[in-house]
Amino acid sequence: MCDAAIAGLAIKPAGIYLDGTFGRGGHARALLNQLGPDGRLLVMDKDPEAIAVAEALAALDPRVEIHHRSFADMALLPTVAAGLDGVLLDLGVSSPQLDQPIRGFSFMADGPLDMRMDPSRGQSVADWLAVIGEAELADVLWRYGEERMSRRIAKAVVTTRSEHPITTTLALADLVKRVVGRGEPGKHPATRTFQALRMAVNRELPDLEAGLEAAATVLKAGGRLSVISFHSLEDRIVKRFMRGDAESPPVRRNLPPPVAVAKRFRLIGGAETATAAELADNPRARSAVLRVAERVR
Repeated sequence: MCDAAIAGLAIKPAGIYLDGTFGRGGHARALLNQLGPDGRLLVMDKDPEAIAVAEALAALDPRVEIHHRSFADMALLPTVAAGLDGVLLDLGVSSPQLDQPIRGFSFMADGPLDMRMDPSRGQSVADWLAVIGEAELADVLWRYGEERMSRRIAKAVVTTRSEHPITTTLALADLVKRVVGRGEPGKHPATRTFQALRMAVNRELPDLEAGLEAAATVLKAGGRLSVISFHSLEDRIVKRFMRGDAESPPVRRNLPPPVAVAKRFRLIGGAETATAAELADNPRARSAVLRVAERVR
């Protein structure tokens, strides 16, 4: 959905933009192609491998400025003091992260049970599972993975770790498979569990909420916020944030009208999903949803 996300930003050639999820630079390069010589692009990512790719790009293009940190911190960057013309966020895990077993994101190949976007900071999933309480683990699996068998999985994890540590992706995937059984047709039984654990150790939803508020702070009037999400939890937060700032509360019968509140955003179109051509090129885009809003004050 790169083209639609960039189009949603309505690029100004001399503008200042921020790509908060650089990944391997697909969106950044497309954005740079529309910027003029006086334009600027700030790029952010938690992943050191992504930052290494960004540094190679910046070595060839002086318009690029790199920051190795979460997009939740964008308001702390000195360059944003004058305001940004656009912010782009492409949420979730990237294909290169999924495709490298050593990163521990995938249950399709064996690797260390890590899942950190930034392996140099915080706890790996293996370390986290070694100490988390059963009730808290069940809550994480239900809240972030919407896993109906969260309590059974949490109990199995606690029982298993008392006998031996759970340190690899296939060990965890096999444990979940034994508990869940065959699961949903066409979906691996461990999908929801891996999603929930990844989101927990990387603080993805708290970072998203903080990042959206930060974007509202740093965008100029007329600046655009373009966000691609990949599952309902993310999209729910983005939709609530954008609509809450763009729509007036409903007028209820027999009650006084609500107090008018100046809105920060207006919605640009509705939710967009991947085209058939995009799905053919990247099946992982099947759950992608793009939303765009414009700062109005």
